[in-house]
Amino acid sequence: MKNWLNLTFNKMFFGALLGLLAINAFVTFTQNSLMLKSTMALFIPVLLIFYLVKYKTLGVIFISFLFFSFLGDISLTFFSNETFVKVSSILYFLSYLYLIAIVVPKFKLFKVDKLIGVYLLGVFVINLFFLYTILKVIISDNTEVLLFGLKSLSLIVLAFISFGVYLNTQSRQSILFLVAVIFIIFSTILNYVNLYYLYHWSFEMLHRVFYGAGLYFIFRYIISDNKYKKTIYKIRQKFTSDNIWA
Repeated sequence: MKNWLNLTFNKMFFGALLGLLAINAFVTFTQNSLMLKSTMALFIPVLLIFYLVKYKTLGVIFISFLFFSFLGDISLTFFSNETFVKVSSILYFLSYLYLIAIVVPKFKLFKVDKLIGVYLLGVFVINLFFLYTILKVIISDNTEVLLFGLKSLSLIVLAFISFGVYLNTQSRQSILFLVAVIFIIFSTILNYVNLYYLYHWSFEMLHRVFYGAGLYFIFRYIISDNKYKKTIYKIRQKFTSDNIWA
């Protein structure tokens, strides 16, 4: 019991996530239109504030991802539904590009097992085919088709690369990143269902829950990766120091 009363950063950070999820779940259940438009934009600022209390630095690529994601979250407040879909697609597409930029340096194509490489390529091609087929059927606006396609394609590439990194390294960081990507993909799929098939408050709630969880695991990935880099740096410094005195 005493351990739970001892508030560590991890507990506070996870508590912030639970609080955000509870707020969004309540708002989607009550279907308050004003709150629906604004509460989605709470995830990034709140998680970022908690992160910066403990960790003072942010990488440029990670900042760019958060910036475009936040603009995508808040765009519903300023645009009508049709314009929102197009604007948010552009912004999320850009944010996913920065997520790809975060993980792609760790994707070593030539180190991936040939069988795994063929499997990943097959999954990639199949997803592209189904994506193109679905787009032509459900969306009549050509501009929206293009933006929808770019956003979906960037997610497919992100999933492809993050899964490849996980299979190749199976490190804690790669698992955290892969879990984050999976949550974001599920969130996006539910958003597509709401937009183009059937809107229901439960789908909207799950969309927000998955999105918030995805952001949380991305922050956890950044924290874990920074700790790993610091550990490697200290080991190298110690090794260099030992060589000097040898």
